[in-house]
Amino acid sequence: MAEDLFIGRKRELESLSSLLGKQSASLVVLKGRRRIGKSRLIEEFAKGKRFLKFAGIPIATSTTAQSERDLFAQQMEQQLGLKNIPTEDWGSLFSLLAKHTQKGRIVLLFDEISWMGSKDPLFLGKLKNAWDLEFKKNPQLLFVLCGSVSIWIEKNIISSTAFFGRISLFLQLDPLPLDACHQFLLSRKFHHSPYEGFQVLSVTGGIPWYLEHIQSGYSANDNIVNLCFRKEGILFNEFDRIFNDLFETRGSIYRSIVETLAEGALEFKALCKALKYPESGTMSEYLEDLILSGFITRDYTWSLKSHRPGKFSHFRLSDNYIRFYLKIIAPSRDRILRAPFIGKITESLPGWNTLMGFQFENLILANRKAIWKKLGIRSEDIVADNPYFQKKSKTKNGCQIDYLIQTRYNTLFACEIKFSKNILQIEVVKEMKQKLEAFILPKRFSCWPVLVHINGVSEALEDSGYFSSIIDFTPLLTEAQE
Repeated sequence: MAEDLFIGRKRELESLSSLLGKQSASLVVLKGRRRIGKSRLIEEFAKGKRFLKFAGIPIATSTTAQSERDLFAQQMEQQLGLKNIPTEDWGSLFSLLAKHTQKGRIVLLFDEISWMGSKDPLFLGKLKNAWDLEFKKNPQLLFVLCGSVSIWIEKNIISSTAFFGRISLFLQLDPLPLDACHQFLLSRKFHHSPYEGFQVLSVTGGIPWYLEHIQSGYSANDNIVNLCFRKEGILFNEFDRIFNDLFETRGSIYRSIVETLAEGALEFKALCKALKYPESGTMSEYLEDLILSGFITRDYTWSLKSHRPGKFSHFRLSDNYIRFYLKIIAPSRDRILRAPFIGKITESLPGWNTLMGFQFENLILANRKAIWKKLGIRSEDIVADNPYFQKKSKTKNGCQIDYLIQTRYNTLFACEIKFSKNILQIEVVKEMKQKLEAFILPKRFSCWPVLVHINGVSEALEDSGYFSSIIDFTPLLTEAQE
């Protein structure tokens, strides 16, 4: 990607810029999935300002607290023009850095801070003391603590009493919205049809670093083959890097969880049963770790009458790359290692259309603001929205609505998110009617069926007039959500 090219993240840049008006130093915590563009965001924000960046070493058996300090000192020497910096203690290193950041507008970034401090139990205490006693003396300092290991950051910084009251801003980076992804692809000179754009996003899920590797002059199919189905492709081995970097020795249980959820969303009991794992606080902890890491989402149902979240929830694999790897790349791994993949991936791989249905639903749920805009719903009028699950009982049938929006006017919008590589036919109406017939609608509520599609609808379906709105994926790619 060109050095001066930066797309999206307007809200995040505005939040960071708002800190510049303060009359005191600011401590910022930035977290998000690996490859989401955290350090790139800070580099963009820091343009025109003095910028110092320090990064930790990825955790490995050979990594020690001393090797982390040695690298930190080397980075200080390179950026500050110093020599022979003592590296025996983090406190001394922080004091020296603070001494050189006492004047003027400075953006200071500690990137992958969990790697930097994980080998020394005193690291965070010394960092906290250095902030209190030295760094914050510069009222124009903006100090960013950044990392991909959201679990570590949540437990050791955000939820830590040591940093309570000291953090000026928390930022969680999510995948780019559809319109920004579209701009990103155009910036790569990847001129594509809406369906090709969807194919790319079904693999990359709006992760900027993945999108950077899309090449012009190639079709969506060819780009996906090059990235995923060749042993040198950057997405061929990405899954192992993610789990090794983030979860270390616990990688196997986290992998088992996402492999199970790749088949579809599950409630807690069903997930534990599928994994043959006890229904325990430990499993809840693992699931929370994956949620914090941005790989899975917990979708709660709610009471339509009170708007309060219910006890019933499903865990959903919401990271498109992870599911694509597990369902498509991993089963072909040995074949790919023997010889490069050749051919049309959409035609040659089993389970492709089912997978695309999951990926399409994830993209729509991650970009639900675009659906609100199409339906003319103001965010302040929404009291609840999520995938909705009605459990079967003696008095009612079970049903599942892909995405349900409830407004404060007791109006419900039941969205059917339907992927098809061909034009949708009238049968979709029958499917939706069956769902809504089972759906228990409280008195004085109205429910409007909505269809979200990607490759067009038949005249018969459109003329049926059943759906109150039929939303095409195509304009969602270009229309801003903000």
